[in-house]
Amino acid sequence: MKTVLMTAFEPFGGEDVNPSWEAVRALEGKQIVGAIIVTRQLPVVFSEVLNVLNQALDEIKPDAIISVGQAGGRSDITVERIGINVDDARIPDNAGKQPVDEAIVQDGPAAYFSRLPIKAIVAAVREAGIPASVSQTAGTFTCNRVMYGLLHWLQTQGSSARGGFIHIPYLPEQAAQHPGAPSMSSANVIQALEIAVRVTLEIKEDLKVVGGATH
Repeated sequence: MKTVLMTAFEPFGGEDVNPSWEAVRALEGKQIVGAIIVTRQLPVVFSEVLNVLNQALDEIKPDAIISVGQAGGRSDITVERIGINVDDARIPDNAGKQPVDEAIVQDGPAAYFSRLPIKAIVAAVREAGIPASVSQTAGTFTCNRVMYGLLHWLQTQGSSARGGFIHIPYLPEQAAQHPGAPSMSSANVIQALEIAVRVTLEIKEDLKVVGGATH
């Protein structure tokens, strides 16, 4: 049976919950299109997060990987196109560290494109009545570090597995503490992530980057 690794983060930035983990952990053990979902929580700590991710990749050897993170202030499911080789933290991580303009991988490529069928995922999520879009930036915090680190691992391992990153909005209970901030219910996020897994597994042809667009 195929395996899909889904990762999400612990709470950070003073929040009591992280909507990414609340959604992802609900998918543990679920079977979608003949594949089983395995989940892992990642620390919001620059010095640790890729060690935890790489250990999971080595242990599970998944056929696909979808990492998920919170993007407070965004109003929809945003499927990331690109991860860049820089850490530049707006706030400290959960260990109190705040790197500025530091490379994730010394002498690594400037960026990697997602290996997910990003536009097909967005179209399918929208068809289900859930707002979604392609995002051109995963930021420069630990979410981007995970996206870049994941894609770098796949590249250096010579892996053909699909992998990428999806950002999600605040939960309503979080948005209540941030007046004016958009939110999305956990049920809708879970549904969108299930769709993302299904589309990723069902599209058989090789993904190609054409003019920066992954199809």
